[in-house]
Amino acid sequence: MNPPTPAIVTQNAVSPLPRWALVLLCIAYVVPGFVGRDPWKSADVTAFGYMLELAHGHTPWLSPLLGGMPPETEGLLPYWLGAWAIQLAPQWVSAEMAVRLPFALLLVITLIATWYAVYYLARSPGAQPVAFAFGGEANPPDYARAIADGGLLALIACLGLAQLSHEVTSYLVQLSCTALIFFAVAAMPHRTVAPAVALATGMVGLTLAGAPALAALLGLGSMVVVVYAPGSQTDHRLRWALALGAITLAAALIAWGLDLWRWRIVDSGSGGKEWQSLARLLLWFGWPAWPLALWTLWRWRKQIISRQGHRHLLLPLWFSAVSIAATITTQPADRALLLGLPALAALAAFALPTLRRSVGALIDWFTLLFFTVSALAIWVIWIAMQTGVPAKPAANVAKLAPGFVPQFSALALVVALAATVGWCSLVWWRAARNRAPIWKSLVLPASGAALGWLLLMTLWLPLLDYARSYRPQVRSVMAALGPSPGCVQTVGLNRAQVAALQYHGGLSLQRAGLQDECDWLVADIASWPPSERMVNVARWEARATIPRPTDKNDHLLVFHRAGPAR
Repeated sequence: MNPPTPAIVTQNAVSPLPRWALVLLCIAYVVPGFVGRDPWKSADVTAFGYMLELAHGHTPWLSPLLGGMPPETEGLLPYWLGAWAIQLAPQWVSAEMAVRLPFALLLVITLIATWYAVYYLARSPGAQPVAFAFGGEANPPDYARAIADGGLLALIACLGLAQLSHEVTSYLVQLSCTALIFFAVAAMPHRTVAPAVALATGMVGLTLAGAPALAALLGLGSMVVVVYAPGSQTDHRLRWALALGAITLAAALIAWGLDLWRWRIVDSGSGGKEWQSLARLLLWFGWPAWPLALWTLWRWRKQIISRQGHRHLLLPLWFSAVSIAATITTQPADRALLLGLPALAALAAFALPTLRRSVGALIDWFTLLFFTVSALAIWVIWIAMQTGVPAKPAANVAKLAPGFVPQFSALALVVALAATVGWCSLVWWRAARNRAPIWKSLVLPASGAALGWLLLMTLWLPLLDYARSYRPQVRSVMAALGPSPGCVQTVGLNRAQVAALQYHGGLSLQRAGLQDECDWLVADIASWPPSERMVNVARWEARATIPRPTDKNDHLLVFHRAGPAR
């Protein structure tokens, strides 16, 4: 007779991951990227620019402008969060650090909500392992904790999470709110107050962050899951379905009142190159969670199509499907795929009780080689930047980042050394003993992803700032303008360039055509020469052409007025 579930787990296999180790891993993943760096091109610095304008009272709260341009996304909540953080922060905290604090908290909320969502899904009756004839099977609470540990490790291991989850943009707000909704629906059969608060916060927050359609789809799909798969012996499906419907409707009305509904479907099938790019994104962005998620769907396929309604599979499957559909039909694709990572990690977690030992060993060896080689490469290139040896990596850095001057930080070196020693110790622990816990196959992927991100944000941070920040280019612009340039007109600058010039340069910018009293003009090379109605080209004398050091296609032109100002 076939077992009722494919999960055959002993009590010995669900020993918990030490809490101190899990917390330390989360700290090592969250903190780097929020501390010590400049706002990066381009979504990060653009959002930061709007936050500054709001905080300083230069633009209305309900219709913010940056250089006369409205935001590309309609969600206002992320800009409000950053502006409030700037206003509430003490004087000794920089503006860029102040805005990162609430967003770091949002990433922490995402990790916590994912853990608890997987925990409550693993408590569902259909998720329980097979009961042994003479006992010894995993008890439900310990089994749920082990699966939740695996789900959190799978989320941290996803390669696409690192950069996007450390930017102060609407997409991190959307990710956190999606995780809250996911937790709320997962915990409904077991809790009342926490799911209700999380559901309302997540739905309204996701709507105000610019994704009302996504909130509506997740809410409607969750209603179906709640009715079809209640998840507990106590049948409260109708009560929770009505609550879901009411909150979804309220979020939709808020979006309608604030005019947040937009049709954003794009044609992603116009050419083969686009589909190839999308396939590559799907391949690496959710690695290694998506292969494990596919394994879950295969091993639990009979439960998915059964009439009992296994919510631990249907709920993350719906959230993942909505995210993948948004990835295919909307832009930017990677930001849409980001929102499905918590659900994808949940699906990956339920593969752990069904993995063969050979598959787990394959994951361990691949992860060990990949992240060890990556860490070694980061160290070698850092040593080359500092000493010039080996010569070839140092020459490559000088070629790709002309003008970059390496900087040494003792604190960054100590942190990087500690992380590397921790990785070596973890590899030794994993290789020296045959550990039984089912979460063991995801320890190395999650720790390797955290190690790589931490090394990049310590050893390579000066180089990454130089390559991805506008500060070097703005510094050259300021040198060309000279001291006290006064107001500066702009032509063709995008939002990121405007934000960078205002923040790094402290310039007072005016769009060309709004006034004709400035002695200086800065233009993007792609927009020059402009139309005669905008600028009288004959009245401006070229002074400098300033590239971004790491982008040959990004140049700013600096002009001075040829005649006296009117």
